[in-house]
Amino acid sequence: MEVTTGPLGQGVAMAVGMAIAEKHLAAVYNRPNFEVVDHYTYALCGDGDLMEGVSHEAAALAGTLGLGKLILLYDDNLISLDGPTELSYTDNVPERFEAYHWQVQRVADGNDLVAIEAAIEAAKAETGKPSLIAVRTVIGYGSPKAGTNKVHGEALGAADTASTKKFFGFPEDQSFYVPDDALANWRKAVDRGREFEAEWNKLFEGYKAAFPEQAAEFERTQKGELKAGWEKAIPSYAPGKPQATRNAGGAIMNAIANDVPELFGGAADLTSSTKTIFKPGQSFHVDPAGRNVFFGVREFGMCAAVNGMAAHGGLIPFGSTFFCFADYAKPAIRLAALMRIHSLFVFTHDSIGLGEDGPTHQPIEQLTMLRAIPDLTDFRPADANETAAAWRIALERKSPSFFALTRQDLPVIDTATHDVYTGVSKGGYVLEDAPNPQVVLIGTGSEVWPCVEAAKLLAADGIAARVVSLPSCEIFDEQTPEYKASVLPAGVPRLAVEAGSPLGWWKYVGLNGDVIGLDRFGASAPGPKVMAELGFTAENVAARAKALVKK
Repeated sequence: MEVTTGPLGQGVAMAVGMAIAEKHLAAVYNRPNFEVVDHYTYALCGDGDLMEGVSHEAAALAGTLGLGKLILLYDDNLISLDGPTELSYTDNVPERFEAYHWQVQRVADGNDLVAIEAAIEAAKAETGKPSLIAVRTVIGYGSPKAGTNKVHGEALGAADTASTKKFFGFPEDQSFYVPDDALANWRKAVDRGREFEAEWNKLFEGYKAAFPEQAAEFERTQKGELKAGWEKAIPSYAPGKPQATRNAGGAIMNAIANDVPELFGGAADLTSSTKTIFKPGQSFHVDPAGRNVFFGVREFGMCAAVNGMAAHGGLIPFGSTFFCFADYAKPAIRLAALMRIHSLFVFTHDSIGLGEDGPTHQPIEQLTMLRAIPDLTDFRPADANETAAAWRIALERKSPSFFALTRQDLPVIDTATHDVYTGVSKGGYVLEDAPNPQVVLIGTGSEVWPCVEAAKLLAADGIAARVVSLPSCEIFDEQTPEYKASVLPAGVPRLAVEAGSPLGWWKYVGLNGDVIGLDRFGASAPGPKVMAELGFTAENVAARAKALVKK
């Protein structure tokens, strides 16, 4: 099984995610004499992978979780792209992994297949720890440039290629050659694989007869299909007591937990803040059947491991942290989008509205950064009902999504005039309207309510305003030109309001529109005060809208 690794280190972390998935699914589905989930996760890595910080995060987590079916083969060839690894990398890798609570073995010669096989068998025998097998190799073995960085990232060239072929006894006049004995050996895998598959199919037929309910759920989740009628468990909210969308998100997760048992994940040491924990629910590190994973303060490793779980299949995995820490996790989020896998990323404390933690924790440019990633769905819901709709759509789309949820309480908007799910499923919709609107106010998240209030102030001054909620730019951009024009009519000036960088909003408001956003970092003060001081009030929205109308 392969995943898109690309940037070094993420393959290690995704292998950890795959091993987590295997351990959890085995605990959920296996029964005596019916081990339908039972495989090892093997990964190959090099010095570059183990230099990258994400591999440290993931390896430490794997050791803590005791992932006994994870086997990492380390190509220890002492060479990196710039030259000998001693220029920059003198770690004692085996001791480091022993400190991570891994089993560690060394193989002195990478051409000694018997020794490598013995090490793999010893790794499989260790059931309580993941295993590292450090294999000493010679990079470019058999070529004139063996053991140097000249074979790390450069083609050999015609002369050195001919010399290498001569070393191995390969025909020098053939551009592509596979020795007959190697081909015959590899072809054995076809029959062996067919036999293994037949054995498993026979086992699963017996499992279906003995445990039909579990078997049906296993097949459903392996196909990536949601249980029929699961969405009926999603709660709805009446106007009344305001609540933070992070709190609504946690409540929604728990409401659908029984109907979406494949939903699995946790937070980077922030479950009490992100509200992403199943209650009651076992923790994975205590009981592998548990659905709560404590990833520790490892945002990048967490999100890369989530990608491994999604690639493994059988789960809809999620990871969560504060939105500003999307900076640490972005490379993994980008790979999720590149692979188009069903990874979910739940970010809370989504704006300057979080208040006293100050500029270091107040995201400004993160929405623009993540919205710029192709094939990644963004959700910044305006209230509890939009949050519920966003969760439903994120589960239905089967592609990576992220949520940007508030710490501060938001009013629950009256749904009497619109269908929230339908609106969010189109990315943006008319929340409140007026006959012949003179200005369109576009808001997301916590800035939708100031737009609603500003429309009332404008109405008092005789200016008709339409209020548009745009919780997902990605989904709105997918809609037909006709639908987008029905929401954002031509010829009517538009004002976008979002407590973040204004960079991405000009495509919606045009050169004659306006954006109330942030071209500066936030401030440390109570959230409502920061929002007011930086212009996110109904009064300022109304004033800027008036200026547009008078142009």
